[in-house]
Amino acid sequence: MMKPLFTKVAPAVAIGVLLSACSATGDKAASAIENEKSAALEAQLTELKAREAKLLERESQVGSQTAQLEEQLSVAQSRVTSLESQTAIAPAPMVASGDALFPPNAGPGECFARAFVEPVHKTVTEKVLKRAASERMEIIPARYETVTERVLVQEESTRLEVIPATYKWTEERVLVKPATQRLVKVPATYGTESEKVLVKAAHTEWQKGTGPIQKINDATGEIMCLVEVPAVYKTITKRVVKTPATTRTIDEPAVYKTVKKKIVDSAATTRQVAIPAKYKTVKVTKLVSPAQEKRITIPEEYQTVTRTEKVKDGHMEWREILCETNMTRSKITTIQRALKAKGYNPGPIDGVIGWETMRAVKSFQKANKLPVDKYLNIKTVKALGVNPS
Repeated sequence: MMKPLFTKVAPAVAIGVLLSACSATGDKAASAIENEKSAALEAQLTELKAREAKLLERESQVGSQTAQLEEQLSVAQSRVTSLESQTAIAPAPMVASGDALFPPNAGPGECFARAFVEPVHKTVTEKVLKRAASERMEIIPARYETVTERVLVQEESTRLEVIPATYKWTEERVLVKPATQRLVKVPATYGTESEKVLVKAAHTEWQKGTGPIQKINDATGEIMCLVEVPAVYKTITKRVVKTPATTRTIDEPAVYKTVKKKIVDSAATTRQVAIPAKYKTVKVTKLVSPAQEKRITIPEEYQTVTRTEKVKDGHMEWREILCETNMTRSKITTIQRALKAKGYNPGPIDGVIGWETMRAVKSFQKANKLPVDKYLNIKTVKALGVNPS
């Protein structure tokens, strides 16, 4: 009897214990999740702090590297300056212990001069880091655009317009003076008549004779003659009236004048005029893209440093030259002509080595990379195509 009861009660107790355990487990699980989230957040915060510390350390390292590179660049530049100064000041020619005191393998009639051969240098180019790679931040400003909008300023309306009257010109004939009569005086007309008037009546008078003198009763005397003088007349012109003065009547016509007269052609009127609406274009600024942050990587920068290195030291050597022993006037003339043929002016071709000839020789030596000295060496003579012997 007891066994069945235990069998029925045991499962119920087990289920209750299991439910209690599940409830406790659920609370623990929720608490564990929150703890896990907090731990994760703390871990992220710790990681961010570590990254920030690393960035600061890296910036410090980059700054120290930049200082070291600048120091190296300064040292390299000082080395280049030192090398250039050493190159500019050529060392004094030193006679090696093995140099011969006399030219070797010299023949009769040959002349030699001891000359210093300049040291040989070469240019070396090195690439030096000038600035390490870095990063810079650039702010891209917001971009705006201007848009035009049409805005109504004044609405459409009407107005009353007065059309003025029009006028025209007409011509009218006006009487200025009526027809009249006037009495005109006709003057008298005159003529001339001739009349013969007696001035002196006929008479006799004694006049001297015109014949020879005659003697009467042996007495001397003049001849006198009684002459009849005719009457003297004078013609007189006198003015006489032909027609007496009279009057006559003259008709004067009426006088008219053409007058221009301004008259109304069409009377003044009014009309309605429509006034269109007025609009105004307004510029409006609109945002196209907001401001942005841009990080730009600056690559490392290198500088090319050029310096000069000595390849071969300077030394003394014997050079075969032309001198008074093996030089003739004709040979110098030939050398001068050869210089002139190659485009170098030796001055007058006179068989004498003057300063103009030596100037042309040095120019030829420099252009053809021949030894340049104060002598006319045999290499130069051969390069000019002249037989030195």
